[in-house]
Amino acid sequence: MLDERKQRILQAIINDYISTAEPIGSRTIARKYDLGVSSATIRNEMADLELLGYIEQLHTSSGRIPSSKGYRFYVDDLLIPTTMTENEITLIRNWYKAKVKRVEEVFQETAKLISRMTKNVSLVLAPQLSQAAFRCLQFLPLDAKRVIVVIMTDAGFIENKIIFVPSGAAFEDFQRMALVINKHLMGHTMDSITTATLRKIRDDIMDTSLFDAAMDVIDKALMVDKKERIYLGGTTQLLNQPEFRDVEKVKNILLMLEEEQLLCDILHSNTNHGLSVSIGHENKYSGIQDCSIISATYHLDGELLGTIAVLGPTRMEYGKTIALLDFMNENLSQVLQEFGW
Repeated sequence: MLDERKQRILQAIINDYISTAEPIGSRTIARKYDLGVSSATIRNEMADLELLGYIEQLHTSSGRIPSSKGYRFYVDDLLIPTTMTENEITLIRNWYKAKVKRVEEVFQETAKLISRMTKNVSLVLAPQLSQAAFRCLQFLPLDAKRVIVVIMTDAGFIENKIIFVPSGAAFEDFQRMALVINKHLMGHTMDSITTATLRKIRDDIMDTSLFDAAMDVIDKALMVDKKERIYLGGTTQLLNQPEFRDVEKVKNILLMLEEEQLLCDILHSNTNHGLSVSIGHENKYSGIQDCSIISATYHLDGELLGTIAVLGPTRMEYGKTIALLDFMNENLSQVLQEFGW
């Protein structure tokens, strides 16, 4: 455990480094913070903090910066909770009113909004759509050999797929097939579509080749709607951070942000079903060990829907970001309800 003076000095170092991105020396701490001790005493305490692993020195003649261990102590023991201002809350509510017209836009606009407010990369893991209800399927002619199938759920998600026309089939056959499929599947959740339902579709279509095409369409719809989606906001924000002026360093992070499954795995690592803070070397993926990730799960009627997160340098504004994600945790559920989720 750190005594009170060491804690106050560590807090001063972290607060100043978050604001300036510049290594902090003992004279700076003595001048800017009324700690009631001399610069020499602060220097000795900083040497102890470095020995204990809470701060580190990049160069022999430079000041100190917080380590991952120092940030962890700061978040767990020193961070003063902050709350959202009325202006920030108004900004969020006006953003949704102006930007969102359909439920599928909620997640992308949430990513943009969080990135704008934190000036870091935001990630939104959209809920699994296995409980979305099938709304309709339509076919559109593309050419003599192909048709476009459009699949929509009640959540507003739309997927377009191209399938080939079986030999001997006409576009009118696909239109008839759409009527059959919509008759049997409309209003059903994806998980409730049974073998018996598919058998009824086969019997009504009365054509093996068209039934096979219908099965292919249904399989694609099931696969698409069960896939989680991740939305990113502000990936270029990294380029504005002093820590990432090294092109190679930021390139590794940008490459990681292109790997959707990896991002899903990272967000799924938040098993607390609440707020989680992962700092520096606590991140298992080597490409983001100079970063911190703050994530929060969001729920609707007690059911876990997904995860929202902020990725940025370890020198991020933890208090502000945690307050925002706490607010979004509640607000996002309300927004989804407003759009009929």
